[in-house]
Amino acid sequence: MNRYRRIAVFAPGAMALIALLAFSPFSVNGNRIGLEAAFAADDQAAPAKDTAPPAAESALPDMALGKEDAPVTIVEYSSLTCPHCAVFHRDIFPALKSEYIDTGKVRYVEREFPLNNAALGGSVLARCVDPSRFFAFTDLLFSRQEDWAFKEDALQRLRLYAKQAGLTDAEFEKCLDDEALQKKILAVRERGEKEGVHGTPTFFINGKIFNGAPTLQALAEAMKPYLSTQ
Repeated sequence: MNRYRRIAVFAPGAMALIALLAFSPFSVNGNRIGLEAAFAADDQAAPAKDTAPPAAESALPDMALGKEDAPVTIVEYSSLTCPHCAVFHRDIFPALKSEYIDTGKVRYVEREFPLNNAALGGSVLARCVDPSRFFAFTDLLFSRQEDWAFKEDALQRLRLYAKQAGLTDAEFEKCLDDEALQKKILAVRERGEKEGVHGTPTFFINGKIFNGAPTLQALAEAMKPYLSTQ
């Protein structure tokens, strides 16, 4: 599976993000969803958090879906501007969720691995919205990737999405200006690099790196040894 090379150009502060939120166009054909509908269902419950102690007191908690005691844990390192990640979340993840996560077989953890400043900005905003809307927000950014990720007006489009997720304009500005949060997200990426992540998306199944295209069939085959006794 081809992956985008990592782009290690980051700078602190909202102004740095704003200055670097312009990229050449890239097209990913995806289904469009309504902004209001994207968040309506997620108001019912917040996503599960990883209960394992963080590496440091200030570390970001994992954002997770599924039973904490599920026999399989899938960790995905992804970038919100990665087209392959968008394809996975559009075409594969819904079936993975309905067949494995919602049925208690899999606990899914989404970790940030921003490839550029646009992805970093989106990840920062995802951490600023209400935790119950985190997954709806990242799913929305993946599904609308072609509309914002490589556009000159990416910031304004992100502002619109953040407003629909419940952030005011003032909260939006404050969020993007949160250098401490940026550093925490980059620390998640650094953790991934130490674990062997070289591109996105990268998956770990019960701690073991998954190689190959993340089709539902391939993931099911990799999970089979852990589910055989279920």
